[in-house]
Amino acid sequence: MVYYEGEGIAIPRNETSDSRPFVRRVIVYGILAGALFVFFLFMMPSVGPHREAARRTACRNNLKQIGLALHNYHDVYGMFPPAYVSNGQGQPMHSWRVLILPYVDDSKDRAIYDQYHFDEPWDGPHNLGLLEKTPQLYRCPSHKDAEAGTTDYAAVVGDACVMRGTVPVTIREITDGTSNTIVLGESSGSRIRWTEPRDVSLGTFKHIGDVDGFSSEHDGMQGGAFTLLADGSVHFVSEEMPAESVKKLFTLAGGEEMPPY
Repeated sequence: MVYYEGEGIAIPRNETSDSRPFVRRVIVYGILAGALFVFFLFMMPSVGPHREAARRTACRNNLKQIGLALHNYHDVYGMFPPAYVSNGQGQPMHSWRVLILPYVDDSKDRAIYDQYHFDEPWDGPHNLGLLEKTPQLYRCPSHKDAEAGTTDYAAVVGDACVMRGTVPVTIREITDGTSNTIVLGESSGSRIRWTEPRDVSLGTFKHIGDVDGFSSEHDGMQGGAFTLLADGSVHFVSEEMPAESVKKLFTLAGGEEMPPY
């Protein structure tokens, strides 16, 4: 294991884990099924609804791939990545989106990790040049007007969340159950750079559909956003769900259960 600035935060080398529990295989099969579904939809006649359905499926599939990478990271280090890595002065330096790149499925995305410099901040002169190489799994094709270098997915960060600032969380700490805890979701309006150590704050979260929180760009779909749970599953959360109910699902040890969906 490699550590950064002596803070006990795992900065992964480009290595893989031999541990492939059943839940990981289920996630992989789901990703493959989703990819085939997208392929067949795009092969159908060029009809708007079919195209948008394929884009929605691709967005959902991206979250599943991110979930698999998070679990692969946990397999190697015994913990999920922190929301960000800071320097000795507490300044946020690097995002979890960079830390999990060695564990994603696409070799092109993994190669971007090898180009990233951890000896400078995310917005240092070299790392800024990587913004134009946004990994595909961080972009939702439904968001056609996305600003270059931005991500469509963000974690919810707070002391009671799976993404807890610089402090990593283990699966055992998620006493609400991994199937009842939201880790991240679509955040198409936030304009967060993919390498930027910034996400959605639990303290300032308003409601699903808020452009600074979790929101999506899906045509012809009821308002809401896809979210990734700690077990690697993906669920659509409607903007009609009360904000306080959503916030309870962001916490890892509050005693809440995922409502019907």
